[in-house]
Amino acid sequence: MFTLAEARQLIATLRPRIDELVTLRADLAELKADLADGLESPFGGVAEIKALDARIYATVELLEQHGIQIKNLAPVLLDFPGELDGRPILWCWLEGDRSIDWYHRLECGFAGRRPTGA
Repeated sequence: MFTLAEARQLIATLRPRIDELVTLRADLAELKADLADGLESPFGGVAEIKALDARIYATVELLEQHGIQIKNLAPVLLDFPGELDGRPILWCWLEGDRSIDWYHRLECGFAGRRPTGA
């Protein structure tokens, strides 16, 4: 369980790894597209696909080891289990957000996102 302050601190600490994940994801997408079209890619070849996949997987594992729930990779959507007013919630971070400014009840999912107000 994370307080809002703890979730915000963790996202700030892990931000360089999350930013790297976004770059790796884009590199992998372009590499696969180039290879599918029979083109040379500045990102390499088949071996680099495996290497990029491994680096993405390592980052996903790191986030999960911290107790973060990964809901999506494109765009990156992360949830941090918490509690608000005695009710279990998820502090919600979406790629492009500067900080964690949203939460939602467990049963409501992304559609139930509300501003933290803090």
